[in-house]
Amino acid sequence: MADPSKSFQPYIPASQSPAEFTAKAIVLGVLFGLLFGASTVYLGLRAGLTVSASIPIAVLAISVLKRLGGSTILENNIVQTIGSAGESVAGGVVFTIPALIFLLPDGPKYFSYTQITMLAFAGGILGVLMMVPLRRALIVKEHGVLPYPEGTACAEVLVAGERGGQLATLVFSGLGIGALWKSLSWTFNLFRQEIGHSLARTSQFPNATLSVDISPEYMGVGYVIGPRIAGTMFAGGVLSWLVLLPLVSIFGAAITNHVPPATATDATGQLLLISQMSPIQIWSGYIRYIGAGAVLAAGLITLSRTLPTIVASAREGFRSMGGGAEGSVARTDRDLPMMTVVVGSLLLAVFLAVMPGLPTQGNILAALLTILFGFFFATVSSRITGLIGSSSNPISGMTIATLIITCIIFVALGWTGDAYGPIALSVGAIVCIAAANAGNTSQDLKTGYLVGATPKYQQMGLAIGVVTSAFIIGMTVLYMHQVFGIGSAAVPAPQATLMATLIKGLLSQNLPWGLVLVGVFVAVTLELCGIHSLSFAVGAYLPIATTAPIFAGGVVRWWVERKTGEKSDSDLSAGTLFSSGLIAGGSLAGILYAILVGADWLRPFQVVGEMIPALRGEEASGQVAGGLLFLVLAVVLARFAQRKV
Repeated sequence: MADPSKSFQPYIPASQSPAEFTAKAIVLGVLFGLLFGASTVYLGLRAGLTVSASIPIAVLAISVLKRLGGSTILENNIVQTIGSAGESVAGGVVFTIPALIFLLPDGPKYFSYTQITMLAFAGGILGVLMMVPLRRALIVKEHGVLPYPEGTACAEVLVAGERGGQLATLVFSGLGIGALWKSLSWTFNLFRQEIGHSLARTSQFPNATLSVDISPEYMGVGYVIGPRIAGTMFAGGVLSWLVLLPLVSIFGAAITNHVPPATATDATGQLLLISQMSPIQIWSGYIRYIGAGAVLAAGLITLSRTLPTIVASAREGFRSMGGGAEGSVARTDRDLPMMTVVVGSLLLAVFLAVMPGLPTQGNILAALLTILFGFFFATVSSRITGLIGSSSNPISGMTIATLIITCIIFVALGWTGDAYGPIALSVGAIVCIAAANAGNTSQDLKTGYLVGATPKYQQMGLAIGVVTSAFIIGMTVLYMHQVFGIGSAAVPAPQATLMATLIKGLLSQNLPWGLVLVGVFVAVTLELCGIHSLSFAVGAYLPIATTAPIFAGGVVRWWVERKTGEKSDSDLSAGTLFSSGLIAGGSLAGILYAILVGADWLRPFQVVGEMIPALRGEEASGQVAGGLLFLVLAVVLARFAQRKV
């Protein structure tokens, strides 16, 4: 069988060397990395989800560089390569590192800017290094086998650079509308942030809850992931909030004793009965563990489904490491030297073992586990990204697997005290960040392979993106915690909360396994029905106020595709570009709101909302106004999504 890589010709052949790794491309890429890194922190802390930023960054790069005197396609590619590193590193950070807050009574002392930044740096660089020996195996040798859907769409954007103005208009429009919408509801307090209702405890359907966070970023996420995944996520929310929550309330009404593991108390410190709890207290005390069990099982099932891929990719990775110095020296085939990979990995291990302030300081085993799991799951992540794209990459499943194995090793060694929780989490956090960035790196290298980029320059650019974005990511995470308190309703950090729950339960060996196993078998039941359970499990773990607007975005995409008759899996469409802008705009406005709150400058802005109290009140008028305005946002998204690109 002919090797497809032998006959492939990139858009810019190896014989040509246009401008690529230039100062303006690097600076612009760093700026976009900071921008999308910060917005991803907000989205991840709010919703526990992230989406790839490569395509909107590529569109914006074309538009901005044209106004700066023009650019080559390879310069545009460097911009999106550097910028996308910020989004992937931020996703790995917010999924894991905030769990430090919940692990110990004095957990916040571990949650410092220096530690967040160092862990982000270590994980991000590890992800880049691990992909160097895998590039030929996954990108070159399997060209035509691994589609890399988002990377290919990004290459289409770059090749169609002359259309950059029109594409950029969609992204900028979404960004402006998303930021305006979020500012009107949050900063100016003009209308409600959430609509919905919970039935009374005394009703026939007690505590059943349906609510919608009317945020533009959630609707944008729903449109990007599509109706099938969005609907499956919402179904998980329906199970938790409209099935399990009323069921626990019905049976709990007759129980006169406190039922563990819930810890909700009244004003006197007395543990509450189920019949005395609010819907959110019942969800937090019982339903959340069922959701955690479902995520745990679904993540492991998703991972096990790719076992043949994992073994094959790991084998190819080791083969490539052995022959990394061989091969063509053509411009389009130049990687960073293998010595850089080996020395860099060893230095990272030493860094983790000796760096003061890190939980892994002095623990050589933890440092070695980080490098070992980092390479393994970087391989897995890169391969899965090649099949389904980085936005759908089950990073949380890989992190859960890492934490389980690490905690089992620790328990076997007798390391079961509270002090070992942060160490286990640090291993999982670095592996999570490395896997997220390795998947993103492979996607960027695929884009570069198609357009004819120089791999070495992309790898250097990714390292620059990791280092620079780590500083703003640490700053944003810490600031959000200082202003809102991570774990609060404003920034619940659902993924990090899950990681903390698993670590504490595994190390102390007192996880409420009854509830967890209920969730495990919910996921197993779905798999037996032929349904991939990960999206459902994530939805079961998240508040329904998050999954409902995501479902609304998916419904808008279903309606647009039905009306236009154009159903495409490509990420290059008017709707996805506009939705990417909504996500970024809403997230950035949320960060601006946090800045105003932290600086105590919010009061003058909120006077505007007080002039029209009916739009934001608890009464029916506020609910109806919020619902109608959210419908308007859906109509605006649908109108933009029907444009031609």
